[in-house]
Amino acid sequence: MNFFEFFNSFQESLIFINFFKILKALDQTLLLLLASLPIGFVLSLIFALGRVSKNKLLSKTVEYYIFVIRGTPLLVQIYLIYFGLGSVKGIRDSFLWIVLKEPFWCGVLALTLNTVAYGSEIFRGGIQAVSQGQIESGKSLGFTRIGLFRRIIFPIALRRVLPTYGNELILMVKATSLVSLTTYMEMTGIARRIMAVTWAPVEAFLAAGILYLLLNFLMVQFIKYLEWKYNPHLRVTR
Repeated sequence: MNFFEFFNSFQESLIFINFFKILKALDQTLLLLLASLPIGFVLSLIFALGRVSKNKLLSKTVEYYIFVIRGTPLLVQIYLIYFGLGSVKGIRDSFLWIVLKEPFWCGVLALTLNTVAYGSEIFRGGIQAVSQGQIESGKSLGFTRIGLFRRIIFPIALRRVLPTYGNELILMVKATSLVSLTTYMEMTGIARRIMAVTWAPVEAFLAAGILYLLLNFLMVQFIKYLEWKYNPHLRVTR
């Protein structure tokens, strides 16, 4: 078999056909990420501040939230939000039902709550890793508490946690596949539908896996770029 015969046979294969069918749902996966990641990032920083706060009530409340979210599977959280909240009559009769009746927003809520629990712990570690000497230097320059966080603590902490938080972003890309277990048709949802029709699970999910791999490849390159840009002292000089 020459190259052209191989290419023609590949074009006719289920993997090739499924790849482009699932590719049409890529925008739905990206929508989940674009809605949940920025909100999760901001809330993670806020919760990290609450975690290191001297206010015991605030610190303990955030700590318990993190413990509950990290201690339960994301799939359970998605089911509780999508199926559980919908079974509460008070929620169905409230304005919240306008949002919570949609599988997309339930998925965004579940992914956001989950990433905030992990992200806040990552940022907490970065904040506490800032040396006392750097903080004292900022105080000696006359920075206020807000100025210290904005000019010294946050920039240093973010640089240090980039690799770790990058792993959380990659996990979030893969976590979007669980939202398909509601009625939201992102890439994994389309793959499940194809499997139900063709009875060919390998070809369907192999095509989906390739797309997730490509998406995570782009995410890894984005993280590497951020590390290169904001950690110039780590650049390799040749």
